[in-house]
Amino acid sequence: MLLKLAWLSILNRRGTAFLTIFSIAISVALLLGIEQLRESMRNSFLQTVSGIDLVVGARGDAIPILLYSVFRLGEATNNLRWQSYLEWTGDERVEWAIPISLGDSHKGYRVLGTTTDYWKHYKYGHNRKIELEAGKFFDGLYDAVIGSVVAEKLEYQLNQQIVIAHGAGSAALFKHDDQPFQVVGILKPTGTPVDQTIHVSLEAIEAIHIGWEDGFPSTETDNPEKIKLSDLQPKSITAFLVRLTSKMHTFRLQGEINAYEKEPLSAILPGVAMQKLWQIMGIFEKSLMAVSAIVILSSLTSLISLLLATMNERRREMAILRSVGAGPLTVFYLLWIEATVLCFVGVCLGFVFQYIGLIAVSPIVQDQLGLQILLEWPGTKEFVFVLLIMTCGMLMSFFPAWRAYMISLHDGLLPKA
Repeated sequence: MLLKLAWLSILNRRGTAFLTIFSIAISVALLLGIEQLRESMRNSFLQTVSGIDLVVGARGDAIPILLYSVFRLGEATNNLRWQSYLEWTGDERVEWAIPISLGDSHKGYRVLGTTTDYWKHYKYGHNRKIELEAGKFFDGLYDAVIGSVVAEKLEYQLNQQIVIAHGAGSAALFKHDDQPFQVVGILKPTGTPVDQTIHVSLEAIEAIHIGWEDGFPSTETDNPEKIKLSDLQPKSITAFLVRLTSKMHTFRLQGEINAYEKEPLSAILPGVAMQKLWQIMGIFEKSLMAVSAIVILSSLTSLISLLLATMNERRREMAILRSVGAGPLTVFYLLWIEATVLCFVGVCLGFVFQYIGLIAVSPIVQDQLGLQILLEWPGTKEFVFVLLIMTCGMLMSFFPAWRAYMISLHDGLLPKA
């Protein structure tokens, strides 16, 4: 009976009630959305590469090396010599290594030069290998294998010709249009930066840059036949990923690479670098969570303000309830249930807004970062957040309910005119 009366009372003030519910819903969606986005991105980051013991690049900080070599974010400050790669990968402690060369792009998507070892050994998630959706892996000089996002966004098919640009993003001013590539393979979706990468051979990267000095082309690049006959062994690469024969060699080999006298190199542990990255990101995450908590508190405060502001206007309503036999406690419970219903509806609507927001953000994150946002059912942490919000709302609603109780009691004690 009281629940029905509370609902009718809310409908009687549907305008202000809707604004209150909407405010609570937005704040709940913001809090839950940030939490799920954080967890989803963290899992996606951790599953980007699997089975790698060391990442070796030119001397620099661990986080930038991790970002550009694994996540295709940012640029390397310098390359490392091919001879250094051969020397270290020839070590008996190294099981296999994958060289990567970055620096070019195609319509905003990164181009990665590598060898066939990339298809053999590169894994993501729980030791999952890269698989083809269609076509084959590159074996010719101007073959290209594209990720699923590249194929979808640019609507590319097999045997289509593409032109690679020198540089990435806005820095891609010159195109290697004299040496077009042909799409020979399209990869299955992985939910990692692989999906938005164009893969070519290291020899192809070397071929399209023959005759380039200081980042500018010369007339030598106008003769593709001469390029094909040239020595296409790479002179330098961006980084290489290392798998060791035993985890016991990890720290020893890392120290030896970092102390390499022939060239300044940095060997990083992907897991350790990832932890450092999340420590930095944790500051922003906590800030966003704090802002969300403040927004929720503000929304609950507006709920209480709504009930208090309408208290004098509802004296007649309370008087009618008293006249039909309702006691002060009945009025108290009525106001408390009304506030609880508003809070509950706002929280439920917040779940809906959260998923709508994640659905809208997911393609943007995948397109910009190559990371997949998984839409999952709310977990224990989300329900704990909701329980805390509901508890706070119910506790805060005691004050306007108590206020209504006192007014009702005072009006009930007044002598009738």
